Amino acid sequence: MIRRVATAPGVVPPHVYTSAESTVALRRARDTDALAVADVWLRSFAAALPSVVRPHSDDAVRAWFRDVVVPRQETWVADAGGDAGIVGLMVLGDDVLEQLYLAPDRRGHGLGDRFVALAKERGPRGLSLWTFQVNWPAHRFYERHGFVAAECTDGSGNEEREPDVRYVWKP
Repeated sequence: MIRRVATAPGVVPPHVYTSAESTVALRRARDTDALAVADVWLRSFAAALPSVVRPHSDDAVRAWFRDVVVPRQETWVADAGGDAGIVGLMVLGDDVLEQLYLAPDRRGHGLGDRFVALAKERGPRGLSLWTFQVNWPAHRFYERHGFVAAECTDGSGNEEREPDVRYVWKP
């Protein structure tokens, strides 16, 4: 169940999902979330893509989230509150779903589905995204949500030099 929370004009409300087990709010990231967001990204990347070599150190990734991603891009977090805190992140650009990462223990519980629904709401004309070719779970996930593979590359255009796939969703 998604519940909208009233907010001041011009403020995007958090998206709250209530289940018997927990309450997780999808909300815009704040500057104070940046390190927690980076840590979720690092843990998720390591768990989902163990064969992909990251070109940047953990500290560089944390600085990138702190100085660039959270303050300058449309960054959303899944906030489980309490000790759990930030358990997922999504970054949107101009009609691009740039990042979607969940804490490894939060996969398979519908949180990614909620992020994609929010992305489609925020990008109603359509979206595109890139994922690595080796990330078969991501392929299945995005295809289940109506994304279609539109282009495959040899990876020469990304920092990891890892073959990737561009997916497109059109409403």
